[in-house]
Amino acid sequence: MLAVSGKTTVTPSLHGEKYLKRLLWYLLGGTRGGANRAEILKALLDRPLNANQLAEKLRVDYKTIQHHLRVLEENGLVTPSEKGAYGAVILLTQKMEEALPVLEEIWSKIGRTKISVTNKEAR
Repeated sequence: MLAVSGKTTVTPSLHGEKYLKRLLWYLLGGTRGGANRAEILKALLDRPLNANQLAEKLRVDYKTIQHHLRVLEENGLVTPSEKGAYGAVILLTQKMEEALPVLEEIWSKIGRTKISVTNKEAR
């Protein structure tokens, strides 16, 4: 808690930052599909897209995109605009939006700058 001029203010939690950090490490840095999932998150940061638009933008097979979206949704990082609707756009959840600094931190440690918001150096 922070004390601000005699008043107590609760510091916002990053949805269990330690758990979220571990989850992102596992989903993005610890699995074969991590790079694709990170690219999906980066693309959705720019604007909501549907699975077909993501497949085109990332030049990845549609079924692969569907798989990664399912993994990201099951872990609470993305959500469709309409459940089960064909062509529904995918949105980042509030939890994922709050975790963007964690995402950047993870990828800077791994050394993958391709998805970074600010591309510091090309490797």
